[in-house]
Amino acid sequence: MAALKRPNFTDQQEIIEEFFKNFKAKRKGRKYMTMLQQVADRERLTIDIELDDFKKYDKGDEVLSHLESNTMRYVNIFSKAIDNVMPQKNANTTVEEDSVDVLADWRVRMQKDLADPTALADVNSAIPKALLRRYEVRFISRSAVQAKPIRLVSAHEIGHLVKVKGIVTRITEVRPMMKVATYICDVCGNEIYQLINKKKYSPVTECPSQQCQQNRNKRPVLPQTRGSKFVKFQEIRLQESPEEVPEGNVPRSIIVYAMGECTRLCQCGDKVTLDGIWLPIPNTGGFAAMRAGLTSNTYLHCMHVSKEKKGYTLDEQDAELLKKVHKIAKDGRIYDKLARSIAPEIYGLEDVKKAMLLLLISGVTRTSKTDGMRIRGDINILLMGDPGVAKSQLCKHISYVAPRCVYTTGKGSSGVGLTAAVQRDPVTKDMVLEGGALVLADMGICCIDEFDKMEESDRTAIHEVMEQQTISIAKAGITTTLNARTSILAAANPAFGRYDKKRSPEANINLPAALLSRFDLLFVLVDTPNLDKDIALARHIAYVHQHLHHPKLEFEPFTADVLRAYIAEARSYEPVIPVELTDYLIGCYVSMRAQSLDENGQYDSKKIVGTPRALLSILRLSQALARIRFSNEVSQSDVGEAMRLMKEAKHSTLQREDVEREHEDEMSRIYGYIREHFENRRVSECRIAELKTMLTTRGFADDVIDETLVTYQENDIWMVSTSGETLSLI
Repeated sequence: MAALKRPNFTDQQEIIEEFFKNFKAKRKGRKYMTMLQQVADRERLTIDIELDDFKKYDKGDEVLSHLESNTMRYVNIFSKAIDNVMPQKNANTTVEEDSVDVLADWRVRMQKDLADPTALADVNSAIPKALLRRYEVRFISRSAVQAKPIRLVSAHEIGHLVKVKGIVTRITEVRPMMKVATYICDVCGNEIYQLINKKKYSPVTECPSQQCQQNRNKRPVLPQTRGSKFVKFQEIRLQESPEEVPEGNVPRSIIVYAMGECTRLCQCGDKVTLDGIWLPIPNTGGFAAMRAGLTSNTYLHCMHVSKEKKGYTLDEQDAELLKKVHKIAKDGRIYDKLARSIAPEIYGLEDVKKAMLLLLISGVTRTSKTDGMRIRGDINILLMGDPGVAKSQLCKHISYVAPRCVYTTGKGSSGVGLTAAVQRDPVTKDMVLEGGALVLADMGICCIDEFDKMEESDRTAIHEVMEQQTISIAKAGITTTLNARTSILAAANPAFGRYDKKRSPEANINLPAALLSRFDLLFVLVDTPNLDKDIALARHIAYVHQHLHHPKLEFEPFTADVLRAYIAEARSYEPVIPVELTDYLIGCYVSMRAQSLDENGQYDSKKIVGTPRALLSILRLSQALARIRFSNEVSQSDVGEAMRLMKEAKHSTLQREDVEREHEDEMSRIYGYIREHFENRRVSECRIAELKTMLTTRGFADDVIDETLVTYQENDIWMVSTSGETLSLI
């Protein structure tokens, strides 16, 4: 690389002024002069200079190459150029003057009216330009420049404009930071200005003017808070993205200083790309400088923030994508197509993918106006299954699609790592809470792999999150409640390595009932040998391995951007349950509860018991299905599909003989239950009313029971007494 020539800053400033005056964009016209006019009219606070635009104007890269390697110097040069070309404010706009305007006018008049011109010869008394500027200059890197991983940013980039990407793990409160300190002298009445470019500074204690220098007495100065200039300041910790960390290494992080309009643009858990200036943190002297020696810490002076994945709000979505979303929403098979677009490289598991889609969309969170009671709308799903059924891959894909998602593993997460840790704030030195995985995933999804490997004490931290969606903390004198409005997608292995259909679900799953009831859907993925399915799966895997792409489907799967835009549009609807669906919902819930009983009306240990939380799960799934249709009202088909998904999830937990029985027709199942009833009691005759009660609790309708009794009597399998009260086997 050839050495750069020493720049002539005066000539370069003229080039920059010409750029502001003459640059024209294709659609926006005189883009930067429009920005300056908005600044003059107090309608804008930032001047964002895109280096792609400057490169088009600066043909020989006379300025650009120096700018990218010495950026902080060029912030001042661009500011001087802007001061020279700043237009007058529009006469038609009315701008209310604030205290800064009044003080600035007063200072200019005082300096002009002073009789003794030598009194102003002091450099400290000249009004600094930084005090009067009403804008911030920010540079946006060229689009050709790729974002660097944090571990590749080295000392060579000191002073350069760099682009890095990572995940925000900590942000401090926004606080005022002094940029220009103003003092007034009691003796001579002179104003002294102190420019500050660091976080810490030593205030002026004596007046440096010539008049006071001749006076040997004390020359105290008083700080003027109203006359000083402050900017918003926020410290951000940016950590490497999980996919960029080499195996076996600890993720690295950097400190980012966000100032002015760059504050409050990101939250903990956001994946962002930052443009900024890589600078050393200057030591202020004393023991800290002695301990540091020749070493120095570094920070990134933030210039521009862009989120890597757009959120669920419609304001962040591209207009073209939203047009495409409304177009594809008219498709009658949009529900199936959206579900199959989730991880198309994974073969089958269509019902699981549909459940994942509903998890991304979620139901409607409702809050009571009287007592503030909150009913969650987020959907929680547990995937339990044999090794090699793509549980972890599904979790990884959801973390890729969801705009806000935290992926963690059960063995690698402690209770503090999931909830919050108490640490000392490096800026204020106060004890503060640093959010864990569940807090970082607020308003998003938390994927927890190897859920069964967690310690029992750590797993209890999730109980409150899954239902109340808050985390209550009482540590180190801090008693508070943090928001954790997150959906939980958990993946776990059975207790015995593989799911044993001969054992009860509780023995296989090995999770407490209090935790299981908080999951809306529990899918058991069993790897059973099947010739046809094994051939189809092997062909699918071989195709993906050869072409690094899924086999062609009958439609083109939607990209992650389209999925995010569709979900954002769907989440803008808030469907309600119509009154006429109430009885149907109650009937579905009662029949589902009845299936958890045995013939004696007791809870069956071979089945997962549906708690009253299951009714809320039906409502949440139905609302998510209505959102897919862009509807504000839940239909009966939505409730039917929600019940079907819950039934499929429950089917996967049944024992082998129960599965065979579920696949028989209803009359055969009724006959089987009646035979069991006779065999268990070792009787040959039983009252029909007792049999009907047993069958009704299992969800069978009265007309089907009557039809079965008549049909099997005609076939001479059993005999009904002449009074119609008892039934005896033949």
